[in-house]
Amino acid sequence: MNALLRILAWLLAVALVALPVVAVLNGWVGAERWPLSRLRVTGQFERVQAEQLRGAVAPYAARGFFAIDLDSAQRAVEKLPWVERAQVRKQWPDVLEIQIVEHRPFAFWGEDRLLSERGDLFPLPKEMASENLPHLGGPDARSAEVVELYNEARGLFAPLGYGVDRLGMDDRGSWSMTLDNGLQVVVGRDDARARLHRFARVLPQLLARQARPIARADLRYTNGFTVAWGTPEAKAVVSPPVPQAPAGAARTQAQQASST
Repeated sequence: MNALLRILAWLLAVALVALPVVAVLNGWVGAERWPLSRLRVTGQFERVQAEQLRGAVAPYAARGFFAIDLDSAQRAVEKLPWVERAQVRKQWPDVLEIQIVEHRPFAFWGEDRLLSERGDLFPLPKEMASENLPHLGGPDARSAEVVELYNEARGLFAPLGYGVDRLGMDDRGSWSMTLDNGLQVVVGRDDARARLHRFARVLPQLLARQARPIARADLRYTNGFTVAWGTPEAKAVVSPPVPQAPAGAARTQAQQASST
């Protein structure tokens, strides 16, 4: 009996010591005594707002310094628009620190997303809908391949004075491209790089022989390609200026008319 009482007394003592610690760590008590009252944000960012960050971490910070779930708070911050990655830490006695890395947009991806410079896809914010970015597209899993071909195509056509406005791959793996002058290029599935190199090499010769622009080019041929010519640009007709008599001569003619 005495042994049982000793065990019960020992368990009670352990509970009295452990329960306050558990209560503090779970946020049951202590949130007011050890609050997280200051928010410190670091990193280079322009589009993420401090109010958004504060709202994302507020439910977690309310549990106090010891009870805050930093992993959950970090995931909440990383769900915000424009946040590529974040790190949430606490610093004694009352500071919650958030380090932010923003998405840096590289191109539009499809109709409603952006592709970052790191290759991450994220929702298209409304304020970015009219930005001057290239339009890329394709299966998400092949975004790196799309970017690689875009960069190569841009290097091919930039010396010719053209930019690549659109480049995409469909579900069958077939490539298409549009230059910034409106020229549509059907590349096809096989040997996309070789076909683009061949077309870029011959394009200046084609344009030198014709006054009309190329509207469409189909590169899906083994040893060549076909082109469809557009209509030549209309030249503005400038009428010659009508000569006008000097002001003095006009007054002289008027005086002669009145005298007769």
